[in-house]
Amino acid sequence: MSDEISAKHILVDNEEAANFILKKIAEGESFEELAMEYSACPSGRRGGDLGQFSKGMMVKEFEDAVFSLKPGETTKTPVKTQFGYHIIKRTG
Repeated sequence: MSDEISAKHILVDNEEAANFILKKIAEGESFEELAMEYSACPSGRRGGDLGQFSKGMMVKEFEDAVFSLKPGETTKTPVKTQFGYHIIKRTG
């Protein structure tokens, strides 16, 4: 059994922006469309899709958050890393 998972994320440079986007997601807006509009990561052009990865491939804060989610679940609060603030959606 593989411990690979897949996820999408939206990366912004401050917590205020991340909370604004989380609110929009809670109101039913599309994660993928919000990623395309707001994410500072090149993956934003793909709706935030990071593809598949396994433990040890991402920074610790991101990895701890994504591996604690169930498939289809999105983080409830922004996840801070050295890159900025992430909103993470586990897709598989």
